[in-house]
This record gives sequence, structure tokens and C-alpha cells, in this order.
Amino acid sequence: MITHCVFIRYRADANDATRDDIYKALHGLRPRIPGLTGIVIAANSSPEGLDKGFSEGFIVTFRDAKARDQYLADPEHAKVGAMIVAAAEGGIDGIFVYDLDH
Repeated sequence: MITHCVFIRYRADANDATRDDIYKALHGLRPRIPGLTGIVIAANSSPEGLDKGFSEGFIVTFRDAKARDQYLADPEHAKVGAMIVAAAEGGIDGIFVYDLDH
């Protein structure tokens, strides 16, 4: 299983409608990708204060690396990615991504 984690440091002017559009588009990828088993989207709720400004994020789970790779290559994923980059503080610098293979 692959757990794909994405955390976003949004620009101050990225309003709720912008965020909702991103998350709706993200959910729209689920039926396109066989092996995409779940999507969780939430704001940071950690009391530790170590978020470094990454206020929200999402986790996408995949059955295997093949499904994750199909997601990464999907043209609709590229559109969602562009929406995220446009809304993030500093563009790509406002996004933190890592995958766990377990």
C-alpha cells in the first residue's frame, strides 16, 4: 500500500471557495484511478506547533505503486496539482509531499 501525503501552506488570499474547488477536483480523481482506495482531507489539528505553516493537507491511499503512478500521470491530476500550486504560498515551495510504502 502507498500512502501519498500532501501538505499545503496556503496564500493568505486563498479563500474557502478556492480550497473547496481544489478538494472537489481531488475527489473527482477517485473514480478515474483503479486502485485509489481513499482520500482524507483535513486542516491541521496538532497541538505540537510543528506545522511550519502547513495548515491543511490530504492523504491519498493506493493499493500499490502502480496505482499511485497512474494517478501521478493522469492529466486531471496535473490540473489539480496546478490549482494547488497556484493557491500555495510561494507556489511549489508552499507544498510538502511524501509517500509511505507499507
